[in-house]
Amino acid sequence: MKRLFKIASVAMLLSCAWAIQAKVPESIKIGSDTSYAPFDFIDKNGEISGFNIEITKALCEKAKIKCEFQTTDFDALIPSLLSRKIDMISSSLMMTEKRKKQIAFSDEIFITNSRLIAKKGSDLLPTIESLKGKRIGVEQGTSQEHFANDKWRPNGVVIVPYQNQLQVFSDLAAGRLDAALQDEVTGSYAFLKQPQGKDFAFAGDVLSDKGYFDVGVGLGFRKKDDELREAFNQALVEILNDGTYKKINDKYFDFNVYGNKK
Repeated sequence: MKRLFKIASVAMLLSCAWAIQAKVPESIKIGSDTSYAPFDFIDKNGEISGFNIEITKALCEKAKIKCEFQTTDFDALIPSLLSRKIDMISSSLMMTEKRKKQIAFSDEIFITNSRLIAKKGSDLLPTIESLKGKRIGVEQGTSQEHFANDKWRPNGVVIVPYQNQLQVFSDLAAGRLDAALQDEVTGSYAFLKQPQGKDFAFAGDVLSDKGYFDVGVGLGFRKKDDELREAFNQALVEILNDGTYKKINDKYFDFNVYGNKK
């Protein structure tokens, strides 16, 4: 009788494990804003590429999930996830408390700072006093836009939203903006180090506000998709431990974008 009980118990455990595994889909659609180099962009071959994309592909491989990427405007990422047009968000999506009310996040994928860019010699600073009456470009749906709308707009700063980050840089270079607020790495890689950004520089220090910044970037999931989220969390542990993460990091950066954790 004891032997039969043990066999039944093992069978039940295997059945439960199989049921959990079965809840993780074999394939998913992933939304990404591709205007945010070097994290997410369209390469010269017309393919979705970048640090964040390569990390996500490595995670999909570890999790044994077939992943199909599709370009999605940043402010449409969460609505697309909730309406099931996509199954996961892989973009530079900061894990703010406001977003956590709508969706669930993976463990932290990377962390970067936010900074203002302005014309060299402009003496602009990321303060209300300095920016009052100035036109500041931001990408729609970003933490930078949320911060600027909440903190700066009510105090006389003109906040100009754009559908993607490349449009922000284009208008900044053309003189239609006084400054732009964005991720520090993207600002450096996609603008300041490019020909159109040669007359510009970072203005002032890194912005710090725990309600908007000072939080890492994670993959976004619907709140009920716990098994899918945990599959990617486990895959993240694996690529951190086997050196895959570092290899991709070193391809794009000369510093550790994961911070001091690994």
